[in-house]
Amino acid sequence: MLDRIALVLAIIGGLNWGSIGLFGFDLVAFLFGGPASVMSRIVYGLVGLAALWCISLLFRSDHEPTERHAS
Repeated sequence: MLDRIALVLAIIGGLNWGSIGLFGFDLVAFLFGGPASVMSRIVYGLVGLAALWCISLLFRSDHEPTERHAS
């Protein structure tokens, strides 16, 4: 579950950086009152922590088997 949350946050961060690079528009800053607001800094921090967590996904050797349910 933590892996999925981290991936979602990392994707949100990537999309935000993409919008900054392509359009000069920071969606997080827009939604939370500027890049220096407390909420924006919390979101930026969570995205950064999620990205660090996602690095661990690259080095995991054990994969959980997926179960297939018969329909």
